[in-house]
Amino acid sequence: MIVIDREGALSHIDREKLLDRVMGPDRFKKSSEVIRAGRLPADGLAFVAHDGKHMIGTVRLWNVNAGNGGSALMLGPLAVEKVYNGSGVGAGLMYAAINAAFDAGHRAILLVGDPQYYARFDFMAAPAAGLSMPGYFDRHRFLGLNLNGDVLGGTSGVLCPTGRSKAH
Repeated sequence: MIVIDREGALSHIDREKLLDRVMGPDRFKKSSEVIRAGRLPADGLAFVAHDGKHMIGTVRLWNVNAGNGGSALMLGPLAVEKVYNGSGVGAGLMYAAINAAFDAGHRAILLVGDPQYYARFDFMAAPAAGLSMPGYFDRHRFLGLNLNGDVLGGTSGVLCPTGRSKAH
């Protein structure tokens, strides 16, 4: 049985191993990593999936400033063990993250990802059109989801991290 739950205090070791297997070392070169580097995920907004024995999926949300749009969240990375691709684990993680962000009163979520995959969760390019990310990013893959009104409409600026820093 697959269970999706909030990430535990000791989940980071298994999570990093999962990300290494699924995404490889190139994940550290992405512009999204610049936003995540040295930060902790948003409170209560990190989720993992387990198959009873092993971590098989993960997703986190990060606090960001969305230019003149103010406070928002950045989602990523979403990763699922390849053997579970198409099983609904990724969708389950996405719905857990989106619903928890909404319930916590967050206003918008941004991500960089496959527009076809994320359209099922109502992510679109239009809400992110006026925003940029630090470094190179694929404009057509930069997507946004308004959780409360048209928060991202007409926004401009560069995303920057606002979340808690990791303790050294």
